[in-house]
Amino acid sequence: MAEILPYPDANHPPSASSLARRVNGFAQRISFLPGGLGERQTAIMGIINVTPDSFFDGGAHDSAEAAIAHGLRLAEAGAEILDIGGESTRPGAAPLDPQEEIRRTIPVVRELANRGLLISIDTRHAAVMAAALDAGAAILNDITALTGDPAAVQVAARSSAPVILMHMRGSDPRTMQDNPVYADVVAEVYRYLGQRITALEAAGIPRTRLCVDPGIGFGKTADHNVQLLRHLPLLHGLGCAVLLGASRKRFISALSANEGPQDRLAGSLTAAISAFSAGVQIVRVHDVAETAQARAVWFAIHA
Repeated sequence: MAEILPYPDANHPPSASSLARRVNGFAQRISFLPGGLGERQTAIMGIINVTPDSFFDGGAHDSAEAAIAHGLRLAEAGAEILDIGGESTRPGAAPLDPQEEIRRTIPVVRELANRGLLISIDTRHAAVMAAALDAGAAILNDITALTGDPAAVQVAARSSAPVILMHMRGSDPRTMQDNPVYADVVAEVYRYLGQRITALEAAGIPRTRLCVDPGIGFGKTADHNVQLLRHLPLLHGLGCAVLLGASRKRFISALSANEGPQDRLAGSLTAAISAFSAGVQIVRVHDVAETAQARAVWFAIHA
């Protein structure tokens, strides 16, 4: 892949103009996902929170039966990937014991994987990663970029699963929104993700298995989030697939004066459309049917 896009030094992010020339057409060449997903059209990852306390849908699908039924509906609505999580990572959320996380998620992972669906496990705990892979999960999605559990890198390296690496300010959702400050949020997120890619390559996980997520809403103000959305194409300079998770996030209300998560659908779709325009390979969303409709129209117009 280096001959397609030479990897820049993560400590010296390229300028927007130089990178724009280099990434022209590059997003369509990344093969992070099986079956060509994300190469021709942005893949949709549907969110399944098997939790009582997630910020948008906590408690709606907190039994295995409800979560499985929700996953089947999301797949029918157009989700190519189902992202299953058992621990809320909303701002201020308390940590969850990994065994309880396993109890919540693994029956859902196993049943939906047995239905032939592509499953991602959203966890920062190595024990949950290992159990989910054994149950049929195909993708690891970690908000700590494999830094939150000392055994996580080993679990990922022993598998062949793609890994999603997210940027978060600090290491704890309880404190990540406590006055986040950056000299240059785009450069710092780019540098951090580049450093994680380098470390994981050294641990035996090839870049072709890695996907980066700028971590919208994780230790960032509304302005930080807007800056990252504005410069999404820069992340292709890391030579990995890119995921955007902006669905129903608080910054939408900050920009539009809406009150709560239930009022953020239009803003969520706008963020997804910006991801389509930026060549992002995956969008992680709650509202799959609406996002699938927006995707169909956008890609028809821009074919």
